[in-house]
Amino acid sequence: MNTDFTRLPKLLGAFALGTFVVCSTGVRAADDSAALKGLKEGKIAFDIHEGNPKLLLARLDVIDETRQSLIQQGVAPHFILAFRGPATKLVQTDQEKIKPEDRPLAAKVAARIKEMSKAPGVEGFEQCAIASRTQETKTELVLPEIRVVGNGFISLMAYQARGYAYIAP
Repeated sequence: MNTDFTRLPKLLGAFALGTFVVCSTGVRAADDSAALKGLKEGKIAFDIHEGNPKLLLARLDVIDETRQSLIQQGVAPHFILAFRGPATKLVQTDQEKIKPEDRPLAAKVAARIKEMSKAPGVEGFEQCAIASRTQETKTELVLPEIRVVGNGFISLMAYQARGYAYIAP
């Protein structure tokens, strides 16, 4: 048997590189092309009622990631984010209505909303006036980036009638 050990370092290097590439890319690449085929725009009305500021912030991040992903895939996003229920307390400025331990994260939620309000594809934020009443908050203290609607269910129904997908993350 003729063994040429001078090639061994090159072969081991190639094997290691191949193993690294396979292991580091072992997860299949995400591909939305089948679902998005033929779409030029993605219209979504998000029904947001999360009262935990950490979870609300995470939901806003995923919604924004979805917006960015649509843009990267050549689909124009048209997003409405509708707040109601316990989320109501986290999207208004009366600190007394927010638990002391939630206030730092509520400030981050407000900053994220302000940032997202300027992003392409975010058409608007809405706060249900009924939710404001039931959560004992004042509509005049809702964050300035958010418009107050009379009834969030009516608003969400109207967006659906105009072709927006309803998503309750």
